[in-house]
Amino acid sequence: MKEYCGVINVFKEKGFTSHDVVNIVRKTLNKAKTGHTGTLDPDAEGVLPICVGKATKLADYIMSDVKEYIAELCLGIETTTQDKSGEIISKKNVDFSKDEITEAVMSFKGEIFQLPPMYSAVRVNGKRLYELARSGIQIQREKRAVVIYEIEIIEFLSPVSLKMRVLCSKGTYIRTLCSDIGQKLGCGGFMSELLRTRSGQFSVEKSLRLEEIKKLALEGRFDDFILSPENIFPDIKKIKISSKADKYLLNGNKISTAFIIGGLNAKENEKLFVYDEKSRLIGLYRFGDGFIKPLAMLIN
Repeated sequence: MKEYCGVINVFKEKGFTSHDVVNIVRKTLNKAKTGHTGTLDPDAEGVLPICVGKATKLADYIMSDVKEYIAELCLGIETTTQDKSGEIISKKNVDFSKDEITEAVMSFKGEIFQLPPMYSAVRVNGKRLYELARSGIQIQREKRAVVIYEIEIIEFLSPVSLKMRVLCSKGTYIRTLCSDIGQKLGCGGFMSELLRTRSGQFSVEKSLRLEEIKKLALEGRFDDFILSPENIFPDIKKIKISSKADKYLLNGNKISTAFIIGGLNAKENEKLFVYDEKSRLIGLYRFGDGFIKPLAMLIN
């Protein structure tokens, strides 16, 4: 069976869960190991990077990168899920100027604290919050710090709705942001649409729909949609290790910098892609204390 190692920039369409996408990709690649890098709700669409094979070990590094979204906020209505899939729990009049709404939106730039919604995939005592919510159980949650790096209103769609762009840190709930903006104005609000346009290095412009991926796979054009780890993180330095250290290298041991061909010019804690003398990618490493230490072994 062919060994795959890389990431697919999938455009998740509406109606699919993130797990649906993982399962479809796994089936397309003959049951290869797969995993996503950050959940998108079924009603949301956009960039959903899928790790394949040994590259699943890189999922945490991909998920920790910034995210960009285009979201539609509807003011005056609150729902149980903070988006349009939930039941309406309150309605209030919206009587604010564009300037007042803009001021409320812009007040969320910077570090903010969000309460994870009950309808989310966060685990508490081994249970997903959405599982508890569907059973009618509400539990105490702690607020989490996230960062809104950029936020702007792109367009006012009506007196009660607008479209905005958000650049944010890992773990940010855009529907909670929409709800919190509504709370700030005193009228409530919910997220009516969501498009993830960027996840780290992955952009919506270069993403592929599932049908396109299936077609390329049938044609055997795997290199056209499975991106290698080096292409995912182009800024990470590449180093080669002498064959004298193969035993340590292939066993996942730390390696002295004395075995690096051509020497090493790296900062403490800098990440590095490590290759053996035959130019095979071994893994992602970190430099420290005169050694390089494996973070993720990627050799098949």
